[in-house]
Amino acid sequence: MDLKDIVSVLEGRGWEAEIVSKADVPDLVPVNAEGLMKCVDGRLSDQDGMRGPKTLGGIYAIASMRGVDQAEELAAIVDEVKAAGYVPSVHGDDHKHTLGCGYFKLWSQGDLTGLEPPSFDGETGKAAVLDAGGVYETLEGGHEESVVMINFVEDMTLEPKAEQRFVVDAWVASKFDLDLAGYLTLAAETVEKLCGPKKAKLIQG
Repeated sequence: MDLKDIVSVLEGRGWEAEIVSKADVPDLVPVNAEGLMKCVDGRLSDQDGMRGPKTLGGIYAIASMRGVDQAEELAAIVDEVKAAGYVPSVHGDDHKHTLGCGYFKLWSQGDLTGLEPPSFDGETGKAAVLDAGGVYETLEGGHEESVVMINFVEDMTLEPKAEQRFVVDAWVASKFDLDLAGYLTLAAETVEKLCGPKKAKLIQG
């Protein structure tokens, strides 16, 4: 996809969007094998290993876009993410527990366009991921994200920091054979429905 086209689509949704160079984002870091494939959520975590790819709801991004309905099906995704060299994870937070993941909450309630909700709840999904060898992280505090960083630089990411931002590693879509346009549309819709900032920076290599 041409990044200028993505900017145009976002602007059509009422966003502010700009393309920035990799060189303009000095805290962009390489992903590593200890890094969680974790949610785009910008809050700080109780886990280490923040140099993994950031996706919608962690492994729920893959599950939701593939139409996974049963919690038992999550085990295969956990294995797939491990085989790709990442630590599979889902999350909650310190006050809403498993519904502290806004993406999972919207998906489970049928509030995301084109996605059928799963038959399992957050606690069942958490248990299935843990049983399969994945990780559950608890995020801290409330949302204060000021921008959405959409990263197209393959095998690079941004770590959570006190100055919160959503981080969407767009390159992950091709790694797991997900439709990029659909994925980015879901990301925009999720931010909008969570009343997040309609401001994006697209990072190009």
